[in-house]
Amino acid sequence: MLNRGRDGGRWYPSLEKGVKPALAEEQTLQSRLCAIVLVFAVLGTLHAAASHGADAFPARTMRMVVPYAPGGSVDVFARVLAQKFGTIIGQQVVVDNRPGASGNIGTELVVRAPPDGYTILMTTLPLVLNPSLYAKLPFDATTDLAPVSLIGAAPFILVVHPSLPAASVEELIALAKKEPGKLNYPSGGNGTNSHIAAELFKSLTGTNIVHVAYKGGGPAVIATVSGEANLAFLGFDVVLPHVKAGRLRPLALTAARRSKLLPDLPTIAESGVPGYEFSSWYGVFAPARTPAGIIATLNLSLANAMRSSDLAERLEKDGTHVIASSPEAFRAHIQAEIKRWAAVVKQAHLQAD
Repeated sequence: MLNRGRDGGRWYPSLEKGVKPALAEEQTLQSRLCAIVLVFAVLGTLHAAASHGADAFPARTMRMVVPYAPGGSVDVFARVLAQKFGTIIGQQVVVDNRPGASGNIGTELVVRAPPDGYTILMTTLPLVLNPSLYAKLPFDATTDLAPVSLIGAAPFILVVHPSLPAASVEELIALAKKEPGKLNYPSGGNGTNSHIAAELFKSLTGTNIVHVAYKGGGPAVIATVSGEANLAFLGFDVVLPHVKAGRLRPLALTAARRSKLLPDLPTIAESGVPGYEFSSWYGVFAPARTPAGIIATLNLSLANAMRSSDLAERLEKDGTHVIASSPEAFRAHIQAEIKRWAAVVKQAHLQAD
């Protein structure tokens, strides 16, 4: 039986019997080729979209978590950095303060965040101190965070309230030893820079000065300026305005060498406490498992921000030394710092209050 079909007046045998004429074969081949072309076109589109998505990072607002209260040195640094960093990377960078537990609350928030580069951590010394101060932590700083860049370092200044009858480190030590437990100092929390700097001082001088932990560096500064606290170890950026206004009296610098910002201010070591040296560092992390390409983008943008003339000048005026390291160098720094401070904590008998 034949099925009738027109093509140039010819008839074709029934396809039901498996007999395929030349034109039918050509049409079938063309259909298959079209299907194959369509599949490859879709795959190419998906690949291009995926590539575009990776290249487009960041495509939305980013969050820089600061695990300390507003007003402290880390917060001040982060806000200055976020503006320049956002301009360079091409997206708004919002500073999100999440204080508590010596930085552990904000740090854990970043550890649990999606590893997509949109949530990063700006932190400092407590990250490497806390493993020695706390019996148990909800994260491991060496495996749950991806180092992006060590961006800066800065010494602190030992200051006293003007009402305290001490014009030098020697006089402060004498006063503290005369009345043990009467003087007090504030910190932004256990394990924070101001806490450790003061405890090192106490350990090396054999003095008994009471530690009062506040909920962040800002409240600690306010307590010292108001006279609620007698003395404090504070960063350049937050203390210089109060020093210039006469609200705080500087006694010495915590670094090994004097600062060109305050060339007449001696170091604590040269003021009768040999071996004393303390400087804080600042660094940026992302959650572990963040893709290497995103880490590289973050690192490059941070380096460009830190090395920009206006930001570098601003930070140097605050006593901060610009670094901007590679992720690998920062990882090595973190590992070395954990070992170093574990020994210091043990020697000084420090613990989370």
